[in-house]
Amino acid sequence: MLQIVLVCPGSTDYDAQERIQGTLDVPLNDQGNTEVAQVINELRRQGIEAVYASPCEPAQQTGKAVAEAIGVKFKKLDRMKNLDHGLWQGMRVKEVRNKQPKVYRQWQEQPETVCPPQGEMLAEAEQRVRACLTKLVKRHKNGVIALVVPEPLLSLVRHFVKHDELGDLWKAANGRGRWEILRVEPEAVLMHGK
Repeated sequence: MLQIVLVCPGSTDYDAQERIQGTLDVPLNDQGNTEVAQVINELRRQGIEAVYASPCEPAQQTGKAVAEAIGVKFKKLDRMKNLDHGLWQGMRVKEVRNKQPKVYRQWQEQPETVCPPQGEMLAEAEQRVRACLTKLVKRHKNGVIALVVPEPLLSLVRHFVKHDELGDLWKAANGRGRWEILRVEPEAVLMHGK
């Protein structure tokens, strides 16, 4: 059985300001660096064999720090780029709620039916997640790997592996610097990934 340690990158100034980051590269702030240091201490005894990360700056900074601290290889996963929120990127969540209340409510209740202006549908990001996780599971049928991805991609990974509901993808971003272990049955993921 494969265990994926799913890690949320440390916080950025956009997180503190409740802005939608999407595919924008925003570096970790001081709080984010503190969170990463705490995560490193917590992950030292998890037996992680490799660290993979989304190409965004906060995930790269977090993943490289974890890999270096525990002495394992690090690899960037271009297919794990975050959901493109288009023109919403850089906006505060409350600005979207005030300017587009119907779309905001729909994003909370049925995010798979909403395409941010000049952004991408959740289904496109789900296809990338499915392809990337299928490849990872083929490479690592057992053992422990870490996967550092930002929200809402983190929720998509969890949804794909656990088959649970997505929920409110903007609220999921709360609790930066945390991690969880997903136990993965390779055969189930490979069948679901087709």
